[in-house]
Amino acid sequence: MRILHTSDWHVGRTFHGHSTTEALESVLDALVAIVRERSVDVVIVAGDVFDSTMPASDHYGVLERTLSRLRGAGTVVIVTSGNHDSATRLGFQSEFARLADVHVITRPEQHDVPVTLEDEHGPVHVYGIPYLEPSLVRHRYPDVALKRHSDVLGFVMDRIRSDLAERGGRSVVVSHCFATGAAGSDVERDITAGGLDYVPLATFDGPDYVALGHIHGRAALSDRVRYSGAPLHYSFSEADKPRGAWLVELDASGLSTVEWVDLPIPRRLVRLTGPIEELLLSPDYTEFEDAWLAVVLTDDVRPLDAMPRLQRRFRWCALLEHRPATVHDDGVVSYAARIEQKSDVEIVAGFLEHVRNGRGPTNAEAELVGDAFAAVAAREATR
Repeated sequence: MRILHTSDWHVGRTFHGHSTTEALESVLDALVAIVRERSVDVVIVAGDVFDSTMPASDHYGVLERTLSRLRGAGTVVIVTSGNHDSATRLGFQSEFARLADVHVITRPEQHDVPVTLEDEHGPVHVYGIPYLEPSLVRHRYPDVALKRHSDVLGFVMDRIRSDLAERGGRSVVVSHCFATGAAGSDVERDITAGGLDYVPLATFDGPDYVALGHIHGRAALSDRVRYSGAPLHYSFSEADKPRGAWLVELDASGLSTVEWVDLPIPRRLVRLTGPIEELLLSPDYTEFEDAWLAVVLTDDVRPLDAMPRLQRRFRWCALLEHRPATVHDDGVVSYAARIEQKSDVEIVAGFLEHVRNGRGPTNAEAELVGDAFAAVAAREATR
């Protein structure tokens, strides 16, 4: 069986104020072409299909057209919800979609009920785990301590392994999480509350392949546990990361091969540094006139109207920073710089230390803060 593992489509996301819808649909068309050319049996989308819990009508159109093209190419489609998705909206009419072999898995109770497919070697059970925020599922299992995302995934993976032991056969698990060992990017910082999203790699022991989503760069945590990353670049921090999907092949005994398949990059991302006059006039930068640009200006004095001037030459200049080559060091570090690499929980802890003359939060207070951020994220996910 041949499986194409993708994730994090983020239909509807903007890039520094610019729509990415048209570019994303062109990349998804290329994905459909790969499905045809490589005779893919199953396409997996491991969460974050949409970027918002309230997608616009044209964003639904992108998803509808892509799913139709994938089915027209002869593949089964299995989709799970991510933390950016509204499980209710994504899962609307999923029962009808299932009749067309498009399996949209968004309800918590579906985690240990596999989509079972057949090939010449027998059954392959695909377990889709929707994004399970602890505060939304712990009431279902009152006898189990489900405080963190790692607790929830450990619990559901035990149930999956028990179900698989009864069924027998090969298996694939789909999950949207931040597994230990994965390198993050700045586009996901806003939905990490403390350590709630970190899940030990050993949690996923057992299945023949684990298709992960949530991290926007490809990563192989082991031979059988991988992130595919997003199909588009959604941040300049991802500029050097390839875009594509994992082509996974299962044989009679389980995982056989895993191959990376590149997807096209509609517009490359480039960082340029220098004084504004050099960037505007030098022919050395002609090749970047059609690229997305993040520009760092090194002029000693901030140039007037820098962005519109740059955009007259570089239409797709999206990000501008002034970092003078000569800087007077007054020893003062800005608040933004101090918190740049801190999580939301760490920022709150730092505030408490400040107002309490150096005494940070107690363990109980830290847990309450973490739960509060998790609850906020959970409410956003259900809108």
